[in-house]
Amino acid sequence: MSIYLVRHGKDEDGFRGGWSQRGLIEEGIQQSKKLGEYLRENHKDFKINRIISSDLRRASETSKYIGDSLQLPIEQSKDWRETNNGVLAGMPNDEANKKYPGLYFNSLRMDERYPGGESPIENFTRIKRVFEGICEEHIERNHQENVLIVTHGGVINIIYHILKGKEWTNRNKPFSTSNTSIHKIKLVKDNWEITQENLVEHII
Repeated sequence: MSIYLVRHGKDEDGFRGGWSQRGLIEEGIQQSKKLGEYLRENHKDFKINRIISSDLRRASETSKYIGDSLQLPIEQSKDWRETNNGVLAGMPNDEANKKYPGLYFNSLRMDERYPGGESPIENFTRIKRVFEGICEEHIERNHQENVLIVTHGGVINIIYHILKGKEWTNRNKPFSTSNTSIHKIKLVKDNWEITQENLVEHII
């Protein structure tokens, strides 16, 4: 049994992300369609049985194209959302820089919340909890199905730190997570390991 993490397709530049509900641009749509086709054509290698998606628009749109190709339903979940950046979500960068100069994710203290949002440590704790939950759930299912989770770069980055045994902070250099990249996690001798990183064969 494997867990596949997928970052959403390319969305609009020039806006703050986080809990933004802005959707994919045309490039992101094409990336998502190609990923869906790639997973269908290589079904024997991936054997996806279940799709879970962050309910933020850029992720849910990505998952729709994948689900259509694989003919699988999408389970929407708030738990797999990116960092909650509160009032800055979806705000144009120019406006955010005027109203909240110097306020970025990596400028926050670990226990400092975005206005109306969450702190880096709350973000980490939320992702750690949901990731451990999906791992436990799938062990209980006796390794019988592979799950694909469409989520966000920041979420995948936290999971990389957890599995590689590295301390995570909001100021660490992130691991590579290209748009619509695939990251494979597998249970190897009772330990979850990343066995495939940032796979983008479908868009090369």
